Amino acid sequence: MSGPGISVVICAYTEDRWEDILAAVSSVHAQSRPALETLLVVDHNETLRERLAKEYKESSDDAVVRVLANAGPRGLSAGRNTGIAAARGEIVAFLDDDAVAERDWLRHFAEAYTDERVMAVGGRTVPVWASGRRPHWFPEEFDWVVGCTYRGLPRGRVRVRNVLGGNASFRRSAFDTAGGFATGIGRDGDKRPLGCEETELCIRLSRARPDAVLLIDDRAVIHHRVPEIREHFRYFRTRAYAEGLSKALVARSVGAEKGLESERRYATRVLPAGVARGLRDALLARPGGAGRAGAIVAGVLTAAGGYVVGSVRARRGGTTFRVPEVEVAARE
Repeated sequence: MSGPGISVVICAYTEDRWEDILAAVSSVHAQSRPALETLLVVDHNETLRERLAKEYKESSDDAVVRVLANAGPRGLSAGRNTGIAAARGEIVAFLDDDAVAERDWLRHFAEAYTDERVMAVGGRTVPVWASGRRPHWFPEEFDWVVGCTYRGLPRGRVRVRNVLGGNASFRRSAFDTAGGFATGIGRDGDKRPLGCEETELCIRLSRARPDAVLLIDDRAVIHHRVPEIREHFRYFRTRAYAEGLSKALVARSVGAEKGLESERRYATRVLPAGVARGLRDALLARPGGAGRAGAIVAGVLTAAGGYVVGSVRARRGGTTFRVPEVEVAARE
């Protein structure tokens, strides 16, 4: 295998996703460009950790899986940092525990890193709806609500401000330069679905390395399962509100100009076009047109409300997060 070694980190927290976790690992093992290792990081669930350790006994073959306990506070960010610290590869890739990667996922990531300036590469995440199809009212512009690539992101291999964490990769040296994922900002199991930890990290990385190139290559595809509960408007609204809270934290940390740079284009161009499309479909009697237009408006207002509340909390010092240093794992 030529090129940099790639460690794949999968963070897990519940036995309810047992079959999904096994499928995620299997998709890594089936890559056309083999991973150096797969690191399963379990978030403060000893029963799950023991079960996975039994399932994947460490070996010296090319499909080695290491099962680790989250060494930091509860939550996705600390779990990722645990994986980064243990990773042996020059590149660290992240895959959600309820997603499967297409066969050439890692190959497309690796190709981009031939340019030494490239510090991060993300891919395209496709929703797999539990009901078998997208709800008629659910706008593609809000697919980020369910952790997927949304309408409005650029296509092809292009430079971006930030990659999306569930389908992303970084040079290991990026974490040496900028630190790890901030704790206290991202997801924590089944609690309120906060996010934006990868946005904050990427902005911090670009500031530490002004010459850094961050890319999205939409040929690096994963398929992300969307459970039935996330197909309902109640979750849509909750996630949009949580995104507003998270954006407020990021803006407080890195400044509103950079923290909301991409969001301005999204709000002023992508979303109005989505509303217009929905209204047009409604006039043409196409299913869900009015619902999609209404969901976009509701999503914007709900996220804005979360941003206002989050900004007030941040100014009062009621919500904080910490950027940890990540120690380098011993290389073999």
